[in-house]
Formats: sequence, C-alpha cells, structure tokens
Amino acid sequence: MACDKSFSSGHMLLSPEKVGVVDLFRILIHSDVHEREFVDSSAGGGESFRWRWIMFVSILAQKLLLLVAKPMSWIGSAIEFWLNLLSSNQNSGGLLVNCLRGKVVMPDKESGSFISIIGNLDRRVEWNTCIRPGDREYYAALSMMASKASYENEAYLQTTVTHHWQMEFLGFYDCWNDYLGKATTQAFMLRDRDTIVVAFRGTEPFNADDWCSDIDLSWYELPDVGKMHGGFMKALGLQKNLGWPNRPLRTQGPLAYYTIREKLRSLLGNNDKMKYVLTGHSLGGALAILFPAILDMHGEMWLMERLEGVYTFGQPRVGDHKFGEFMDRVLKEREINYFRFVYGNDIVPRLPYDNSAFMFKHFGRCCHFNTKYEGKIIEEEPNKNYLSPLHVIPMMMDAWHELVRSFTIHREIGPGYKEGLLLRTFRVIGLLIPGIPAHSPRDYVNSTRLGASQLFRHQQ
Repeated sequence: MACDKSFSSGHMLLSPEKVGVVDLFRILIHSDVHEREFVDSSAGGGESFRWRWIMFVSILAQKLLLLVAKPMSWIGSAIEFWLNLLSSNQNSGGLLVNCLRGKVVMPDKESGSFISIIGNLDRRVEWNTCIRPGDREYYAALSMMASKASYENEAYLQTTVTHHWQMEFLGFYDCWNDYLGKATTQAFMLRDRDTIVVAFRGTEPFNADDWCSDIDLSWYELPDVGKMHGGFMKALGLQKNLGWPNRPLRTQGPLAYYTIREKLRSLLGNNDKMKYVLTGHSLGGALAILFPAILDMHGEMWLMERLEGVYTFGQPRVGDHKFGEFMDRVLKEREINYFRFVYGNDIVPRLPYDNSAFMFKHFGRCCHFNTKYEGKIIEEEPNKNYLSPLHVIPMMMDAWHELVRSFTIHREIGPGYKEGLLLRTFRVIGLLIPGIPAHSPRDYVNSTRLGASQLFRHQQ
C-alpha cells in the first residue's frame, strides 16, 4: 500500500531497501534522481552533484547498516553482557575466583543492576549535591542525568530515580515506529516536586535502526511550519498513511508523541503549579524539541503553556530555516526556555549538514562548552559542518587533550570524575575520528556540573 503524504505540503523520501548497486552509483552520474523508484519526492527536476553526493553517502550508509544490523546487535549484546558479567562478579579477578568455585554470578538484562554500554562509559548515579533546587543550572543538570539514565532498562530507572535521586518514577515507555514496524523509541518520566521531566532515549551505539533514523535525509514539509527530518518524525510517532491526526489510529503499538501527551494531560490535571520539561541526548534531543512543534500544530495550547523548557544535549539538526523561524516564534510567544548544549567537537550536532546544497538548520541558542568545560552562549557551534580542513588540527589537539585529561581529571577535580578503561579506549578512537568520543553523555554531565553555573550566571 502506497504511503499517503497528503498531510504534508511537500516531501522527499528515500527507500534504501529499493536501491541496487547500479542504482546507487547512477545517483552520482544522472541528475534525474526524483524519477528513480527509491526516491519519492514532490519536487521535480534535477539536483546538483553536491546534493546527489550527500544522498549517495546517506543511502550507502543506510544500506550498510541494514546489512550488518543483526551482527551489530549481537556484538553490542555480547559487549554489554561481558561488562555486566565483570561488574556482577566485582572484577576480572573476582570472575576468575567465582569460576573456580563454580559460583559465577550471571547478569540479568532486566535487573536494576544491568547497565548499558552508554551507562558503562559513565557509571555515576548519585546526584551532584553542589547543585540545588532553585539554582539556574539545576534543571539543566537534572535533564542531563535523566537523558543519560534513559539508555537503561525500566528496573534500573526505577531504582535510580526512587532510591538515589529521591524523586518519583512515573513510568517507562517502549513506543512503536509505524514505518519500521517495531518498537524503537523509548522514554521515561519522573517528578521532582512541582516539575515533571520527560526524557527520550538517544541513539544506542549498536542499534542500526537508531543510526538509520539519524542519517535518513528524508523530510516532510508541513504547511506554515517548514521542513522536518523524516527519520525523527517517524521515531516520534508519525503514522503511516495518516501523518499527524489528533489521536492515534490503526496502530500496532503505543506511539511516543500520543502516549506521552496523554500521560502529561493526566499528570498535570488541575494542578496549576505543575510544569514539565523535555530533554534528551542525541536522537533523544531531536525528539524532545520536535514534541512541542507537534503540540502547537495540534493546538495543544494548555500543554504548551505548562512547558517550562526544553534541554537537549548533542542534538542533531531537525528542520530547515523556515521550521527554525516557526519554532523561534512559538518558543518566544509561549515563554519556553530552549537550551541546546553542545560539547567540544561532538559530531552529531553538526549533522545533517548545513550548506548551500542542503536545508537543515539549527535554531535557538547554543550553549557550547570547550574541553575545559568552559561554556558560552553563541549562535552556532564552531566548525558547524565538522569537515572543514581549517579545523582538522584543532580537533586533533582537542582529542589529545581529552585523552590526557582522562588520566588527570580525577586528581584535579575529584574522584567522582575518574574515567574507566572503556572510556579511555573510546578516547583513543577519537585520535582517529575526533568528535566521536565527544558525543559521550559523560562530557555533557561534566559540562552541566562544572560549567553550567558560570554559563547561566553570565546569561542572567
């Protein structure tokens, strides 16, 4: 059944599964890409080589990801199991002793002690007591901790929120992607006094579906709103053949946008003092900032008025210039705070590309932190498209600094900042591909703890 796009005023959809090897390379040779079976576009005519090159890279990457999706998942599961096997038995020495004694403790993936690969990069759970309610950086710090925790299972979240943070755990949601035909979007909610925090899970390192959503260049244009990233809209709850109706129709599972919207309606109720914030890291940040856009489109003014702020960390670009203008206006009219945090040379906020051949743009303020966790508010992060030759040497120098810092930061600041072997190995990879380790939630947690206070004080 063909997908009905009548809800949009324009679209450009890519179908990598329909692309053969010959078709793939014809993208580079012929400009009539809109006439190909794997491209469904409302626009006609030819495209520039630069644009076709970006399309070629995107489709090739998606095809490779689809090809290795299962091996990626198996490798990720094996690494997670091994890391949790070590921690369940104290360490490698404890595991050896338990093997000899026949008392090896096997990790349970659904238990509150099982930690994801992202969680193993930063195992800190306890709240930073130096940041207190009422501090301007409080919700930025809480949002980042919630964003980091969102990569974990429900039992872990409930234990962390209830016992470690002394807050109320409101629920975990495993939501359906109507286009992929499976649950790929996760989120959870907590309550801290008179504020509800909604945290969307970001891109998991060994989840091919997440990466395909990130690099999918498809877009939909909504009337009076602008062009929005197709992959992120699908992850948030775009309904196949239906678009964004006011309520979910003919769906096989809960859709993120509708599920969270109804939960917020129920929780906020008649309590005029209760507010909520939206947050997420990576892909989760994209979903967090798209959520109010759909609320506004549906005329959910009551929920928009209760939205205190949106805090995103390492968020990719989600729409075009028109969409940015739409969101700037909506956020200003509703007095909604939007803080987009970017650490160092993190590659993800610099994707998809912002150039003359493409249309994705950031909007709102950028809270940028350098490798010393010193922050400043700027219009756009430095080296906005990552691949500038002028920034290669500075990025390499930053990567070396981050690696050296991983051995010294706990002595300079405190034992809570000590980095483990896994993260140090990850930082070595950064010497070859600067910007990959910088996307780790750990550097964003450190930024909100060490640099946000000065940043918000300067803003005030």
